[in-house]
Amino acid sequence: MLAIVDYGVGNLFSLQSSFAAVGETAVVTGEAEVLRRAERLVLPGVGAFGDAIERLRQAGLDDLLRIRAAAGVPILGICLGMQLLFEQSEEYGLHNGLALLPGRVRPIAGAVPPELKIPHIGWNALCFPANCPRHPLFCGLGEQAFAYFVHSYYAAGCEPWVIATAEYGAPLTAAVARGNVCGCQFHPEKSGRVGLTILKNFCKWGGADEC
Repeated sequence: MLAIVDYGVGNLFSLQSSFAAVGETAVVTGEAEVLRRAERLVLPGVGAFGDAIERLRQAGLDDLLRIRAAAGVPILGICLGMQLLFEQSEEYGLHNGLALLPGRVRPIAGAVPPELKIPHIGWNALCFPANCPRHPLFCGLGEQAFAYFVHSYYAAGCEPWVIATAEYGAPLTAAVARGNVCGCQFHPEKSGRVGLTILKNFCKWGGADEC
């Protein structure tokens, strides 16, 4: 069973519909017992980091996600959900995250040329590292794979785990993976064929680093 974590933040049913489009059934739930039985988990999110992590804590889902990650369950964070996987965020103060991935979420402002608009919104090409094999999330994608982004903050200090970047005056972290935990800064559910391919790949992924 694949479960989408419902903690009151995220494009839950759009994401559920995208899984259905690739022939996969996804349950939207905030019930701990259901999430404990899930074979893979998706953590979505839109909005502010501090509010989102507090919602997870209040529901007791932060520790549950850590336990499931430690048990080897594949976890995919999307947009803010990806940012929550990191140790800390600098969005409107300093907030501790789930610490499933090393790194800190920082503002795009100051990292890119000042003439570029923030948030970073729209379609952008995914750039894959040249010095390592393509991650299983991206199997079947060509070199010109475009995804849809909406964000004002990005993950930094996580270079060993970056599996894709997006160029926006500077390379910004677009996707990360370490072991069975992975994340996309972009929205696969809004990224057409590329996004559907990524979601389908996640459903087949067992946590290995190769296609």
